[in-house]
Amino acid sequence: MADGNGRRETGSRQMTGAEMVVQALIDNGVEDIFGYPGGAVLPIYDEIFQQETVRHILVRHEQGAGHMAEGYARSTGKCGVMLVTSGPGATNAVTPLQDALMDSIPLVCISGQVPTSVIGSDAFQECDTVGVTRPCTKHNWLVRNVDELSEIMHEAFRVASTGRPGPVLVDIPKDVQFATGTYVPPSSAKRRSSYQPALRSRADRVREAVELLRSAKKPVIYSGGGVINSGPEASHMLRELVELTGIPITSTLMGLGAYPASGERWLGMLGMHGTYEANMAMHDCDVMLCVGARFDDRITGRLDAFAPHSRKIHIDIDPSSINKIVPVDVPIIGDCGHVLEDMVRILRAGAQPDRQKLKPWHEQIESWKARNCLAYSPNDEIIMPQYAIQRLYELTKDRKTYITTEVGQHQMWAAQFYGFEEPNRWMTSGGLGTMGYGLPAAVGVAAAHPDALVIDIAGDASVQMTMQEISTAVQYNLPVKIFIMNNHYMGMVRQWQQLLHGNRLSHSYSEALPDFVKMAEAFGATGIHCAKPDDLDEAIQQMIDTPGPVIFDCEVANLANCFPMIPSGKAHNEMLLPDEASDEAVATAIDREGAQLV
Repeated sequence: MADGNGRRETGSRQMTGAEMVVQALIDNGVEDIFGYPGGAVLPIYDEIFQQETVRHILVRHEQGAGHMAEGYARSTGKCGVMLVTSGPGATNAVTPLQDALMDSIPLVCISGQVPTSVIGSDAFQECDTVGVTRPCTKHNWLVRNVDELSEIMHEAFRVASTGRPGPVLVDIPKDVQFATGTYVPPSSAKRRSSYQPALRSRADRVREAVELLRSAKKPVIYSGGGVINSGPEASHMLRELVELTGIPITSTLMGLGAYPASGERWLGMLGMHGTYEANMAMHDCDVMLCVGARFDDRITGRLDAFAPHSRKIHIDIDPSSINKIVPVDVPIIGDCGHVLEDMVRILRAGAQPDRQKLKPWHEQIESWKARNCLAYSPNDEIIMPQYAIQRLYELTKDRKTYITTEVGQHQMWAAQFYGFEEPNRWMTSGGLGTMGYGLPAAVGVAAAHPDALVIDIAGDASVQMTMQEISTAVQYNLPVKIFIMNNHYMGMVRQWQQLLHGNRLSHSYSEALPDFVKMAEAFGATGIHCAKPDDLDEAIQQMIDTPGPVIFDCEVANLANCFPMIPSGKAHNEMLLPDEASDEAVATAIDREGAQLV
């Protein structure tokens, strides 16, 4: 029970299961949770009502709760927590659980379940939640004994946040929530699994990696979200490694911000819509250092032509990621931060590479940069999407700004044109590509950072999938800014239909779009509309200065395509640049038999 100030006692004592859940949240440092009540979790909600330590944020759909928890986790490095009821509440959580699994986001989902006596009888709102969520969680538990509940809760936080982070689920029947048992605090809890990820790697492997980098004439560093997940020190060590060696660096979509976009050795993002210089450097390198990334298909292009002349070093805390997709020469299992620290220590001791040897490589990279692969044709009458991101960046770069996105062309343009200088400022759905992610993720970020500027760069199609969560932002006065790049299409789907399917635009035109300004007003937020380039700066500044949630409807060119682009089935050195991207050139370059629609 709580005292008058919302504090709870610590140590082992008798509690109901519902009390245990709330106490475990407090003891694991949770300050905010995102949830939606229902019959199977009412005992827990009753306990939440009687305390003041943990803030509960009421969402409008359980998918929104999961994405809010993801945004919260990604921007803070802490576990995000969501609370849902049984049956449809739990099944609505599947999308964010899978999203968190693919992007390695620490997430604890607490779900209610029907009483143990009726499990398996198709009771009202029953669902085999453990069975349904087993493929999309790092681990999950069905708690049948109240005396096991507190230890399972503590174990859930440990499993979610250690090693390669990911989502876990604790399914708690209603009778277990009512039952009384002994609460065990985290300090006294026994570990309920043998899960113990290795943080430190083998010293000989680290030395081998350093020697390989020292011998390279055309090295490149390929960093991923694992560097950010490892914590701020890992990003610091990555920057120091680049500074000590002079090795150029690129990044996956999830790794943006670990190395600053303004950095001297920055190549830009890698992969399908990455920069020309990043992709060419990856293709031509002789030594590749992969740090906290997993060689996914959006990065590698055609596997048998991926960096064909390179020796590869792979640092990853997840042993199953090593040699899973791309065979590597020096596998290093360990936490990115610890391994990078060991490498930097060796380099500081005098094993730095000969920078003069890298001069031809740097000159080659500069010639690739001179292609100006992100160039686009400006327009005085219509807002080009690239221009919209550039102006948004220029007007927000000097503030404490967090960016979330939905999924599609706008997501890629944001990655290309918004320069991230710090880790944990960029929240996007990478592996699963979840339309509807950005708005609730922005709400979660704003809950964690109420004084920051939080912007969801959205598409007119994606944003409608979870638009109801603007109501949550209004209720809790979370000042998210929803910057909709409105081109009246499902932009990326339309682009691929144009390039791969004979311009047959099957159901990709966004007909019957709402009036986003009126929609904002209906929710109690502020709506802004802009359609002319000359008005854009003033409108963006108005969005920034307006207190509370804002929906900004930015009309952009309808048929702009996102380039550069590596066509499916092609290698990095076969990417298309904007000046080569006529329909005829694209049709010639793309092998339709090997192409796969996103």
